[in-house]
Parts: sequence; C-alpha cells; structure tokens
Amino acid sequence: MVKIHVKKGDESQFLMDTTVSRPVDDLLAEVAFTYNGRLKVMRLCAEIEMLADHGITLPPNMQGLNDEQIEDLKLHDEWADKCKPSGGPVFSADKIGRRNGQAPNSQMKEVLQKTVKEAKDMISKKQVASDICVTPKVVSQAIDILRGAVTIVYPMGLPPHDPIQAEFDNEEDLSGTQAALDVIEEKELSMWWAQKEFVRGKKLEDYLGKNEKTKIISKIQKRGGGAPSREPVVSEEEQKKMMAYYYKKQEEMKKLDKDAEDAYLDSEWADSGNLKRQFQGLTNIKMGPR
Repeated sequence: MVKIHVKKGDESQFLMDTTVSRPVDDLLAEVAFTYNGRLKVMRLCAEIEMLADHGITLPPNMQGLNDEQIEDLKLHDEWADKCKPSGGPVFSADKIGRRNGQAPNSQMKEVLQKTVKEAKDMISKKQVASDICVTPKVVSQAIDILRGAVTIVYPMGLPPHDPIQAEFDNEEDLSGTQAALDVIEEKELSMWWAQKEFVRGKKLEDYLGKNEKTKIISKIQKRGGGAPSREPVVSEEEQKKMMAYYYKKQEEMKKLDKDAEDAYLDSEWADSGNLKRQFQGLTNIKMGPR
C-alpha cells in the first residue's frame, strides 16, 4: 500500500492508504471527502460544546436581543418548549444572546462533552504522528456518534435553524464565515507531490511508479494557486535537535578556549618568583628518599 501524508500548506492534515493503480479522480474524491469531513466534525464539536453550555439556538429574529427587547417586540421561541433536554433544563445564560440558556443538566452535559472529545480524537491531526490513517469511514463514524449523543440528550430533536441540525442534514450555510474559506470542494481540489500536480484522468503510478511500498508527502490546495512550497530538507523536530547539538558544541568550545587562556599561569615564564629562586639556587629541587 502507498501511504500518503496529506498536508495543507505546512500543516499536517491526515494519513491515507491507497495503491499505485488508483485513478487520480478517485484519489481526489477521497481526499476532498476526508478533508472537508474533518472540518465538518470540528464545526459540529464546537457547536455541540455550546449546546452543552447554553442549550439550543434561538430563532434568527431573536438572536442578540436582551429580554426587554424580546418582550417589547413580543417575540416567542416556540422551539424552546418542543426541544427540551432529557432530565430537564438548567439555566445558563448565553452572554452573546445566540442560544436560549436552557442547558442540559450535568449528566447530559457530560454525555455531549465525552462524545465531542471522542470525535475529535478520531480525526485529530495527531493521528499522523501515531501513524494512524483517517478514512472517509472514520469521518462518517465521528459524525454518527455526535448525532447519537445529541439524540440522547435531545430526543425530540433540534430546531431546524440550529447549525448542528443543519450540519447533520448537510444544509449548513457557511457563506461569509472563515469556515467557508477553509472548505475545498472536490472540483476545486488540487493535489501536488514533488512539484508535480496529480492530473485527473491519470493514475497514481504515472507519478510514483509501480512500487506499492512508498510513503509520500502530498500537499492540497485550491486550483489555480500554482505549485505549493517545497518541503524543508529537514523536519522541524530534526532542526531543533541539530540546533541543540550545535549549541552544546559551541558551549564546550567556549569552555575549552577559556581553559586555554588560563593555562599559561602554570608555565615557568609566568611565575613571578621564578627568577628569585634561580639566583638562590632553589630551582630543580626534587623531594625524595635519600
């Protein structure tokens, strides 16, 4: 199997296994699904953490308003009565006025928090260091366990305007957000290795040859950006070790130079009393048995 370390810029994303006979079109489709799927999981985790702290999202026309404004405008959140957490809510006000403050109790909150951590660990970039591949199946499993946890805590479901529900339904609106800039659609995805772009219609073996036991670092970006920057000759970790080694050698050389500067003090010519002893015949005196 060919192992590909996928990066975006200089930042690791995930590892994947494939074969040299894999069509580039299929490869790009899997990479796009995995990359964008990881982003979806992270968006879901962020929103579910807020759900655990402050309850469901208010209707768009009520978000950002204080209680007095809501009362003056005679607005009512009809979803608050329908979408209550299991075990009853605990009030926890949302300072930015985005969620209704009817948070799950501590037990249900823990269910959400534990599941969020599990999902993050499944698709973490740290999996690269552990030599663990992140596949489309793993991404789908992470989304499924998040959906399951939300269903446990909110058996009646979430409001359709809640971003968590929109993510589960694949109807999320990311326009005007930073998240939208991070997403790379499959048709816009460009994948590079050794300053060469993987061209659709070809196979991976057209670039890597027939050897299946190959590991490469490939960089992804949006099409039209030109070739990405080359990988450094040495890794960041190796560079740190080299710098530490040369710093140690430099300190050792400084110590040796200082010792050499002081060594002359032991020489006869540097002894201020040597001339006097010569006149008195006290030089070359050896102590020993008669």
